[in-house]
Amino acid sequence: MAVSRVPVWTELDMDEVGDKAKVVAFDLDNTLARSKRPMSAEMARRIAALTRLIPVAIITGGRFELVDIQVLSMLDASANRDNMHLMPTSGTRYYRWNGSEWHREYAYDLSAHDRQAVIAAFERHAREQGLWAEHAWGERIEDRGSQITFSALGQEAPIEEKEAWDPDNAKKNVLAATLAAEFPHLAVHSGGATSVDVSRRGVDKAYAINRLAAMLDVPVNAIVYIGDRMDPDGNDYPAAMAGTIAIRVSGPHDTLKVCDELIARLS
Repeated sequence: MAVSRVPVWTELDMDEVGDKAKVVAFDLDNTLARSKRPMSAEMARRIAALTRLIPVAIITGGRFELVDIQVLSMLDASANRDNMHLMPTSGTRYYRWNGSEWHREYAYDLSAHDRQAVIAAFERHAREQGLWAEHAWGERIEDRGSQITFSALGQEAPIEEKEAWDPDNAKKNVLAATLAAEFPHLAVHSGGATSVDVSRRGVDKAYAINRLAAMLDVPVNAIVYIGDRMDPDGNDYPAAMAGTIAIRVSGPHDTLKVCDELIARLS
C-alpha cells in the first residue's frame, strides 16, 4: 500500500476545512494534552466551545479512566456532553452521555487466551530487545480488556523521560513488528511516546471513524481528525487513511490554534 503524507495544519485551507466539517475528532496524548496529564484550562475552553457547535469525538489508545482524568474532569458545565463521543482503547470501546453518567455502548474485548499470550510475549521480546527498563514508573504491561498496552518506562513515567526515550520511534517499531509477526490475527500499533498497543484486528481508529460516521449519518470525509502520530507506524495513521480530513499537529500548542480556527469558522 502506498504511503501517504498527512499535512500539518498550516498547510491546509482552514476555510475549506470549516465548510466541510460535520464532526471533529481528536487523539488525546500529545494532541489535547501531554502524556497522561490533564488538558489545560485553555484547551478545555476550546473543547467545550466546539461541543456547542459540532459533534466532538475523542479517539485514543488510552483507557476510559484516562479520558475521564485528562478531558472530562477539566470540562465545566458549559460543555454539551450530549454532543460528545468517547472512543478509548483505539476505538475498541465507545461511551455516550446518558444524562447522568457515561455509558459504555460497546466493547470488543480480546479473549483471555490472547491477552495472556500477548502479555507474556511483550515481556519476553522487550527483554530480548533491551527494552525492559531496570526502573519503571508504574505498570509496564496493562491489560485493558480490549487492548494490551506495553509502556517501556511504565504508565506513570515522567513526560520528559518518555519523550526522550524513543524520539524517532525506532525502538517501538521493532517491538511492534515482532509482536505483529507472532500474532498475525491481532492488530499491533506503535502507540504513544513509549507504548505499543495490541487489539482485535479490524478494530482500530479507522474502525472507530467508520463506526462514528455511520452512527452520526455523516460521510467519513466530513470528519476532521486531529492527531500527532500520523506517520505510517503511528496509531493515528489508520484514522487518516480512513478518508477523514486529517490534520497533523506536533502537540497541544498546535491543537489550540486548530481549535481556534475551527471555532471561528463554525460559529
